Amino acid sequence: MAGVDCDMPMAPESEIMSEEEMEREAEGFKEQGNAFYIKKDYSEAFNFYTKAIDAFSKNASYYGNRAATLMMLNRHWEALEDAQQAVRMDDMFVKGHLREGKCHLSLGNGKAASRSFQRVLELEPDNAQAPPELKNANAVLEYERMAEIDFEKRDFRKCVFCMDRALEYAPACHRFKILKAECLALLGRYPEAQSVASDILRMDSTNGDALYVRGLCLYYEDCIEKAVQFFVQALRMAPDHEKARLACRNAKALKSKKEEGNNAFKDGNYEAAYELYSEALTIDPNNIKTNAKLYCNRGTVGSKLKKCDQAIEDCTNAIKLDETYIKAYLRRAQCYMDTEQYEEAVRDYEKVYQTEKTKEHKHLLKTAQLELKKSKRNDYYKILGVDKNATDDEIKKAYRKRALMHHPDRHSGASPEMQKEEEKKFKEVGEAFTVLSDPKKKARYDSGQDLDEEGMNMGDFDANNIFKAFFGAPGGGFSFEGNSSSGPGNFFFQFG
Repeated sequence: MAGVDCDMPMAPESEIMSEEEMEREAEGFKEQGNAFYIKKDYSEAFNFYTKAIDAFSKNASYYGNRAATLMMLNRHWEALEDAQQAVRMDDMFVKGHLREGKCHLSLGNGKAASRSFQRVLELEPDNAQAPPELKNANAVLEYERMAEIDFEKRDFRKCVFCMDRALEYAPACHRFKILKAECLALLGRYPEAQSVASDILRMDSTNGDALYVRGLCLYYEDCIEKAVQFFVQALRMAPDHEKARLACRNAKALKSKKEEGNNAFKDGNYEAAYELYSEALTIDPNNIKTNAKLYCNRGTVGSKLKKCDQAIEDCTNAIKLDETYIKAYLRRAQCYMDTEQYEEAVRDYEKVYQTEKTKEHKHLLKTAQLELKKSKRNDYYKILGVDKNATDDEIKKAYRKRALMHHPDRHSGASPEMQKEEEKKFKEVGEAFTVLSDPKKKARYDSGQDLDEEGMNMGDFDANNIFKAFFGAPGGGFSFEGNSSSGPGNFFFQFG
């Protein structure tokens, strides 16, 4: 088959520019770029420097100028590429090395920045810009070294300080920002950490480190399902991201174990729930918010199992982790009430009511205050040895027994100290009987009201008169006599 001849359009010879003409045109674009740069119109300056490079790509200064413009536009990686191209084309180009160093420094590469600034001083020993920049590069390296040590020591606050100082010299370094954000998350400063990570993701939505930090914040705020999504996404972007892998595994394990504990509790299997919550607490000591809930949950189970001291300790641990955890205060206060530690209960309910002034919390506080007030009085039920639901007959029988047991005449041969103690107990028994045998007084006593009000002055009664009235001996003809055949300490009551 015969070939086909095609007429290809050719540019007229007069339109082909010589190298000298291209360089002259490029110089014109460069001058226009310089004018816009002086006016701080960096976008237009970038456009004209690009035209200069397109017109004549053999001039290193064009790349150097565009690098300077890109730095002003915060496009540091592109600026670095142009600066490196400039010094590849002309290793004697001092401004090119200086700009390369500044790019490296802004991006947090202190070693590379130092090499560039040292090269500037080799070419131009009297250069005024290189020495302070070299000092800044060394400062970044030192802050980075200190931050690594502080992170290993878990001194996250100091690590944040070092990164803040380093970022003053390296504002475009994502690595420093991520380390700072991770430390903020570990310090519980989640909004700050999320803000840093979100800023990076706006510029680079595929940044695995930033995705990991976002997930870490959600994980520590007990939003475990959302956290797992971010960890999985981070692993898609960076399959070898060990921190994301570990955090994802912990998050899934914590969620699973906590749910198992909750289900066991709902089924009334409190022993199993207690063990499951205990296992969950060992998964990740750094997850403060979730662990606070686990401690509180275990405290609830402990109270169901009548392990009140353990329940109080668990609630206290929950509060140490999260001082704003109202549920833990309420659970601990109830445990204090159950163990008659009313002052501690009042303190917890006061804390709750100061935080959330609801009717329910006010009622709980009032109840605890009343029980505290009642606890400071003599416990008449305890003195007589009866429970709070005792019948009148039971109260009378108890009084008979205790009054005879503590009557001063029965202890006339005892030591003065013993006589004084038994006299005190005899009086308390009479006081208890006076109140609990009178329906009106008993009602006021049970409700926590003052018995001294409305003429019920408990300081005016005489225990002996109560004793006489009870045993029906108006003439006082009663005595305690020793029975020689009964042995020491045995007495019988004789009516007159």
